[in-house]
Amino acid sequence: MSLRILVVDDSPVMRKMVIRTLNMSGLPIEAVHEATQGREALEVLAREEGINLGLFDVNMPVLNGEELVTLVRAEPKTAALPVIMVSTEGSAERIERLKRLGAAFVRKPFGPEALLDAIISATGG
Repeated sequence: MSLRILVVDDSPVMRKMVIRTLNMSGLPIEAVHEATQGREALEVLAREEGINLGLFDVNMPVLNGEELVTLVRAEPKTAALPVIMVSTEGSAERIERLKRLGAAFVRKPFGPEALLDAIISATGG
């Protein structure tokens, strides 16, 4: 399965780091889309067909990662989208809420192996 990934982070530097890690991973990546915050991510998900993995930051303006995951889960088209939160978030309560919403979690700064392991786990290989 080729991956069509949506990377959502308000930091251009962090988006580039995530995308660079993805490109070096050896995973079968067909396309990588970017969004700077949750509202823009929803627009990308509505516009682009076949996105099959989301890598979302938690702390973003306009619509944060937790709100984004909640809205993604509420939409039938994206309800089953594998989501990995890539964040500096330290709140155990928030991380637990995200996990209950079906999101995996990778803490920034991350090593390439941690992100790769999370992607393989979230996408089933």
